[in-house]
Amino acid sequence: MNKSISDNGETVAKGSICGYDSLDQLLSANLKPELYQEVSRILLGSNCGRPLEHIVIPASAKDLSSKHDFDLQAFSFSADKEQMRKPRVVRVGLIQNSIALPTTAPFLDQTRGIHNKLKPIIEAAGVAGVNILCLQEAWTMPFAFCTREKKWCEFAEPVDGESTKFLQELAKKYNMVIVNPILERDMDHGEVLWNTAVIIGNNGNIIGKHRKNHIPRVGDFNESTYYMEGDTGHPVFETVFGKIAVNICYGRHHPLNWLAFGLNGAEIVFNPSATVGELSEPMWPIEARNAAIANSYFVGSINRVGTEVFPNAFTSGNGKPQHNDFGHFYGSSHFSAPDASCTPSLSRYRDGLLISDMDLNLCRQYKDKWGFRMTARYEVYADLLAKYLKPDFKPQVVSDPMLHKNSS
Repeated sequence: MNKSISDNGETVAKGSICGYDSLDQLLSANLKPELYQEVSRILLGSNCGRPLEHIVIPASAKDLSSKHDFDLQAFSFSADKEQMRKPRVVRVGLIQNSIALPTTAPFLDQTRGIHNKLKPIIEAAGVAGVNILCLQEAWTMPFAFCTREKKWCEFAEPVDGESTKFLQELAKKYNMVIVNPILERDMDHGEVLWNTAVIIGNNGNIIGKHRKNHIPRVGDFNESTYYMEGDTGHPVFETVFGKIAVNICYGRHHPLNWLAFGLNGAEIVFNPSATVGELSEPMWPIEARNAAIANSYFVGSINRVGTEVFPNAFTSGNGKPQHNDFGHFYGSSHFSAPDASCTPSLSRYRDGLLISDMDLNLCRQYKDKWGFRMTARYEVYADLLAKYLKPDFKPQVVSDPMLHKNSS
């Protein structure tokens, strides 16, 4: 565990909040119970008018958490009881992790090290009865896209490559759908690269894939050095446990991207990400939660953890000197629900598995309650977008005529 010295001279974990793993731990440790409950209600919302309940985790999963030192938390989202539909409860898991070996280690050793590191976490999800599991963006490798060096392309693999085969066995063993985000090498189209999520069915079969729709170009950080915008649209994958979609990383900044998955019928949308504190942390608890509310589905947000140091220095277009790391990946993975409730986050610096039971009936219940689909003006938006795409587009701005009169 990396350590640093706080302002008062105490040693605290690097990436932690005043020495605590997460904001929820900080609040619960320093507030009176009644005040903590009120602060939690405001920050995390309430599910069907109540705080989220903890799930009892099997001892075998807890043992794996202790032995392999990863954060393990579990919560339950309820829905109102209906007269004509039974509850549709699905158990969903998110995994966040740091890399296993230094970036200077042989590439094959790095990938195999991450496989070995994640296997007990995936097994903990399996023995805990998780039905759908999502891993973080480009989980098989360091997040080297900040370097703009092409040697990292060696980590790319086909959709049915080594990592998919590794997860197919676990999916079949535990009857679990697994979302596998990889750096894909497209063998059918000139071996170009994509940022891809492969959907593995609970029988170990490949259901399909989705390629990242939005590519960041922020300062010197430009992922199009490696891959371009995806060509798969906004697919929703119907599994035995529900309809799921994957909004990869930077796509969370685009509300229409979230909307499109909802229009295609998603009930759970995963957001596997890799983002650092200085860049995006104030946005992190807001965007996914807003998407869950606006689109009446559940969202699972995943961010990797740790600070990855690369052998060659690079710049980030922010005026700072060259550096060898992109920043601290702050973890904080969490679930958001359509009723505005959300779970506490996993640790900011530890590997972790977050489990949630969610009654998918809540999606329709909140569509009925708020009527967002019914009251939306899609035809108006479509008309504006059609006009906006034309070269002669003029914004609909009505100016005060007094603005153009001479002051005299």
